[in-house]
Amino acid sequence: MPNVGWPELIVILLLALIIFGPQRLAGVGGALGRAIREFRGAVHEAENELDKPASPQKKSS
Repeated sequence: MPNVGWPELIVILLLALIIFGPQRLAGVGGALGRAIREFRGAVHEAENELDKPASPQKKSS
């Protein structure tokens, strides 16, 4: 895969701005940010569940 530098990123951003428009692009960015935050939160919760010590199970008689 070729290296992507600043000039390429600027071209991609300009194309996205032309295709979607500034308001829609802002909405897409906001939705992407929320999705990333929710994903990180879910990963953090899963890590906490795995790190939690196992509770002793009752022996049934």
